Amino acid sequence: MGRDYNFAEAAFISVGTIGEPGKRVFFLWSEFLGERLALKVEKVQVASLVQFIAQLLDDLPRPKELPVLPSIPEDLEYDFVAGSIALAYDEVRDLIIIEIDEATTDDDPSTALIGISREQAAALAIEGTRAVEGGRPPCPLCGYPLDPIGHSCPRTNGHRAPNL
Repeated sequence: MGRDYNFAEAAFISVGTIGEPGKRVFFLWSEFLGERLALKVEKVQVASLVQFIAQLLDDLPRPKELPVLPSIPEDLEYDFVAGSIALAYDEVRDLIIIEIDEATTDDDPSTALIGISREQAAALAIEGTRAVEGGRPPCPLCGYPLDPIGHSCPRTNGHRAPNL
């Protein structure tokens, strides 16, 4: 049975990874009124979230001083795996709302609504960009991550492996 998390005005939100490049797990982590929520997310979800936050912030007044985001603890356990992620802006409260649905086949998935300030959103976008770019370099042909021994590149039908 799913759970609904409503973090109306999050005390903090952070994004980061645990593990080495190529084996990293991405997390979105937040707190509201002493309750913490950790979500396992995919790298591509973080990249998309960062892009949409940046677009949204372009249309809003410039954020003031950005908060320092807490680091992801090495022993962090997630509450659920993120499926769809949507963004909205609440003009009345001047908050960016992140809505996340659980990736599950259950009839009653968990959901999370996390309200964050423009400052928190800007800091999240910066840290999310660092997390995404901190991994393996992309293949110059296909854009997929390169391993130190190369990979079977789909642009070459796997016939040669571009190396680092």
